Amino acid sequence: MKQVDALPEEAPVALVYNGSTAAVMMASPFDLPEFLTGFAVSEGIVSEASDVTEISAIKHAHGYEVRGRIPDDRSEAMDARRRASVGPMGCGLCGIESLDEATAFPGTVTPMVTGLEAYARAALDALNAGQKRRDQVGAMHAAGFFTSDGLIALREDVGRHNALDKLIGTLAGTDVSQGAVIITSRLSVDLVQKCVRAGISGLFALSSPTRAAVELAKDTGLTLMVLRREAVVAYTDEKEHCA
Repeated sequence: MKQVDALPEEAPVALVYNGSTAAVMMASPFDLPEFLTGFAVSEGIVSEASDVTEISAIKHAHGYEVRGRIPDDRSEAMDARRRASVGPMGCGLCGIESLDEATAFPGTVTPMVTGLEAYARAALDALNAGQKRRDQVGAMHAAGFFTSDGLIALREDVGRHNALDKLIGTLAGTDVSQGAVIITSRLSVDLVQKCVRAGISGLFALSSPTRAAVELAKDTGLTLMVLRREAVVAYTDEKEHCA
């Protein structure tokens, strides 16, 4: 009999703030406190990761519930970002009640550190080497944060948006102005929104961005780059950089 490969875990995860469910996402059921914090920051529910407190994760028969407290004055912001349905792992915008929220302007960021792209390939190598769960079960996305000192942190998930949220939660207390995110997925407009809300100035990937992602990145000041075999291509200023 042929041996069955190990498979990645996926389960419904309810993200609950002040007793109200903001989202139910299909996600890998680990790094859940970071997921709760990062989602709150990247979706504009809170402005600082430290605003999410009293975090606890509870396993239920059919999924997980992650609870936390946020300041009472952020309840209105949470309601504005509330999702009406379960979000599948491949989509970061499913269930948003208002279409205006899908194209909401996330603000602006300071320029990315000059020359940081020179460290992107080393960061990618470190990201690939650090994807332990992918090595075990495959089918896992990863998001990492790097500076000129190397890869600082990475998180994995079956969903690319979830991996980014977990990373943002992990970076709580880190000076993100000195680095950039590198992610193993295509670059879509919602990933740009999440990075900008988290104050991250650079976003790197292996696949081309969507037109909407490029346009929003230009408007927000986010540096958007793709690592190609022959060069690192910057889509925000249409210049090629050394590989």
